[in-house]
Amino acid sequence: HSAAMDQLHSLHGSVGILGISGGSLLLLVNSYASSPEKDFIPHTALGIVLLIIAALLAYAGICRSLSHAQLFSTLCLTVSALWCGSGLVYILVGQAVLQPAELRSSLVPGLAAFTLALLIIGSVAVMVKKAVLALIAICISFACAHQIAGLSAAGFGQSATAANYLLVCVVGVYFGFGRLLSIITQGKVEPPATRLKRKAELKAVQNQGCGDAVSVGLVMNLLSACVLACPLLGVVPQLSTGHVPWLWTAGVFQLGMCVLFYRAMDTLAATFYGFTALLKFAEGYSALLSFYSIQPLSPVPFPVVFSVLFFILAVFSCQKSLVEGLYQLFFTAYCIAIAAQPQGFFQGGTQGVQAAIFVASAGMILISTFNMVSTVKIPTGQGYFKALVTRMHSLTLRAHDTARHTPYLGYSKYADAEVLGHACSVLAAFAITATVNSNDPLSVLVLPWVVVAGGALQLLCGSVAFARGKTFESTVFILYGMMWSVWGLTRYGGLYGQSRGFNVAVGIISFMLFNCLVTAAALFLNVVWFVYAFTFQLILISFLLDAVGSLPYGYDIGVTIIFGLVSFYCFLAHIFNSTFQSPQIPLGKPLVKLSGVGGGASICPHVPARKATSVHQIAEIMKNGGICGMPTDTVYVLVAACNRPDAVVKAYKVKKQAQDRPMSLWISSIKQLEPVQHLLSPLLLDFMKAAWPSSISMVIPRGPWMDTFGLGDAAKHIGTPQSIAIRNPDCSVATHLMHLVGPIAVTSANPTGEADTTHHNQVYAKLGDKVDGVLCDGASPENIASTVVDCTKIDTGHIGFFRVGLIPKSKVLQIFEEVQRRHRQGQTNPGFEYDLDLPDTEGNLSSEEENTTESGRGTGSATPSTVSLEGSPVLRNGSEQ
Repeated sequence: HSAAMDQLHSLHGSVGILGISGGSLLLLVNSYASSPEKDFIPHTALGIVLLIIAALLAYAGICRSLSHAQLFSTLCLTVSALWCGSGLVYILVGQAVLQPAELRSSLVPGLAAFTLALLIIGSVAVMVKKAVLALIAICISFACAHQIAGLSAAGFGQSATAANYLLVCVVGVYFGFGRLLSIITQGKVEPPATRLKRKAELKAVQNQGCGDAVSVGLVMNLLSACVLACPLLGVVPQLSTGHVPWLWTAGVFQLGMCVLFYRAMDTLAATFYGFTALLKFAEGYSALLSFYSIQPLSPVPFPVVFSVLFFILAVFSCQKSLVEGLYQLFFTAYCIAIAAQPQGFFQGGTQGVQAAIFVASAGMILISTFNMVSTVKIPTGQGYFKALVTRMHSLTLRAHDTARHTPYLGYSKYADAEVLGHACSVLAAFAITATVNSNDPLSVLVLPWVVVAGGALQLLCGSVAFARGKTFESTVFILYGMMWSVWGLTRYGGLYGQSRGFNVAVGIISFMLFNCLVTAAALFLNVVWFVYAFTFQLILISFLLDAVGSLPYGYDIGVTIIFGLVSFYCFLAHIFNSTFQSPQIPLGKPLVKLSGVGGGASICPHVPARKATSVHQIAEIMKNGGICGMPTDTVYVLVAACNRPDAVVKAYKVKKQAQDRPMSLWISSIKQLEPVQHLLSPLLLDFMKAAWPSSISMVIPRGPWMDTFGLGDAAKHIGTPQSIAIRNPDCSVATHLMHLVGPIAVTSANPTGEADTTHHNQVYAKLGDKVDGVLCDGASPENIASTVVDCTKIDTGHIGFFRVGLIPKSKVLQIFEEVQRRHRQGQTNPGFEYDLDLPDTEGNLSSEEENTTESGRGTGSATPSTVSLEGSPVLRNGSEQ
């Protein structure tokens, strides 16, 4: 398995290197063969091929990111963004959207940003002695620099650019062939610097967090800052359509990084990159409007609110490092600059702040990339926030653990997305308070804020919430995201036209009906969610009144401000409560409580079985009289501690079992039978030692030995009056739990008559809040129940079978014969000699005669100690024992 994973990582690495080589070859040929008069490859074709290669590189980068090859992943994603942006510019020129004369002003800002970014990445690679990555990064950086020179001065030949790309090709081909040789010769021949780190070495150097996503996110900030600062420095005349590809590429990549941060359990960074992606889309939209000669207006309420959100986020980000918090304050200043001037991104003030962000981003890229790969760290002021909070007695910090993000049901690899989701509601709500009035709706910067912030980002948050098993939250975010997108496009995108009236009203009414259901569901969750859903209903009413043309003056602004404030409270509560253990900003209790529905607060713990702490947690629940679901070597079962008779009775009732479907007894090892072994047959004990741990249940005679387990009156629910089924499962989680709790009473984790439970989600789905805890281990390893062996007359030398399950009959008989052979050599127990004189009635379960019983037939035995099939503690259960 490890070898297969290594090969897969090696494949992703090779895809990345070959992608970079392929793109370099393309640009190399184009640069060498083009002359100032004629381009060798048509612009459209060049752009499309670059986009395809960029997509391949992004795929390789994200796959490598998830396998912790962080510097390689950073390089792949950065080059991917470079070729994606420049490819789109080439396509615009090829399709005559841009004039060939505009190629220089369109390409230079983006190329300048990547020249610096790749130079920093290359320098870090040199410091940590990664020769191949350093060469590739520095060569592409120089190629970009020469390309800028070639675009600026017509006399400057393109061959210098081509020479750099040639070097990248040579390095890439060398590395590719090196990997190929290594795979063919199974690692015997490995040219220098081509070896990829093995898994064990990766674990040693792997740092916490998602370093490559940090670096790539920062490179995108550098890119947009460069594009916006260039007009101020006179490099390009002004923001134009040619800059849209760079800005929107940066936005799309930051949304990707946002998802990666949710995977890395870093809510604050994911929220920050969600915010900056919004800015990129708005900047791109402003640049796009210049194509239609529209000078956009930036409404004041929105950037002011955005600056407040950025400020709060910056304060909370200080808990990661002071440098990060200070860096985010630049964006607070940026939003204030947008608010200060109505012309938004076209003003000198905003562009000046972007020049400062450019410098800050470059420094941050260097620090984060270096700290990601080096054992020596550049200090970023990490412990200060914690030290400050510890001095304040009223605040308690939350311990940073991924368990906080554990979903109610099942596994998930994502953090909570509520912070960003609510922030987007705040932004969308305050954006639509800017009344359009006589202005052309397109010219007011409302469209990107509503459609991208309220729509696209809320859909992303809804998807993350869905992946976490948060059904209600995902429904709300996806529904509201759809509403913001549709409404933003119709009202502020000019798609409304003359269609106001019945058609639009019908659509809005259907949204209102959906939202009524959401509001009703929120009653069961908490007060804040209810108010949130209810105030959104008021906004929907304003949309409806607007559609039918009878909107009272000021109503829409009033309700959107109320909704915005409620959303702001939610944003603040979630970001505060996820940072501090106490005090918590109250979200309120559920307004309505039905029996069995507790608004999520009382949901039993679903904990991962692979953690020892989880098993201890479940053990404590069971010692206190709880009943729990747990995985076994076959299907999931419901268990209760034998020394808690009340729990055994509770488990029996939860199953709604009929009288002929009793529970069985499980032990962690034969040692748990030591206190009673003098009461059991030596042959039986030896058979148990030889057969266990395994998926074999043994039906043995009932006796006074059961009193030692503390079952009391609950003993009647285990087995039949004559016999009980006992088992020692072959499952480390189950045996560890029984070692902590003692012998347990077991029944299958499904209501009687239903199919076996083969996944931890089904335990809760089938038994609801009747269980007190579930150990989660994904799908069951087997869907077949255990083999049930009749050992009630083992001392006559015979065993029978009530059910042949996972362990075949031949295997059980082989074990039994081996034990018998040892006993014939003089090991018998005189205490059981009277059993041997019992009349050998017809139908004895004899292994010699193979007169065994399968699941469909009775034993027909008349001996009282033998259990007939009808009274079997197992067979009627149809489930795991």
